[in-house]
Amino acid sequence: MTSLSWPTHPLTPAEWEALPESDEFRLEVAEGMLVMAAKPHGRHQVATGRLFAAMDVALPRELMAVPDVEVLLESAPLTIRAPNLAVVPTSVYDLDPPRYSAADVLLAVEILSDGTRRVDRVLTFSEYADASIPQYWIVDLGSPTVLTAYLLVDGAYELVGEFRDEAGLTVAGSSVTLDLAALTAR
Repeated sequence: MTSLSWPTHPLTPAEWEALPESDEFRLEVAEGMLVMAAKPHGRHQVATGRLFAAMDVALPRELMAVPDVEVLLESAPLTIRAPNLAVVPTSVYDLDPPRYSAADVLLAVEILSDGTRRVDRVLTFSEYADASIPQYWIVDLGSPTVLTAYLLVDGAYELVGEFRDEAGLTVAGSSVTLDLAALTAR
């Protein structure tokens, strides 16, 4: 059995930067504490790639979809999440930051996987709202694939809709249509 030496105290930004990369785990920080989850399986990864490709085609030049990037939600206590996909202004993307500020994220998307369902529906949901990210989508790859969209209104997320088969949505004023079945179908 391998013993990992991970911090057992609230992390500082410098300690976060110094952590080794992990091939086994997806790492985030919640209120200063290191959060580890298993890396997503192939179906999840394919869906993320296809969602990115669809968003990349649908969004105007002023907006950029970026997969699996760090987002700084809170400096103290340190909270960094890595949504499966984020939409940011292209002007911010062009700066190539090591992580995005929550103020720069227009949409955060989480694709549910084993070990993150409750976190993405409850904890991350409230963290993104507290960080004032204007839109949040949760994608469930069950049969059928369901996209649940939320819009931030007066500091809280309100349900925009649950979509199956096809989702017609607006992202930062731009219309986006997604074929949800195509996210996982061969």
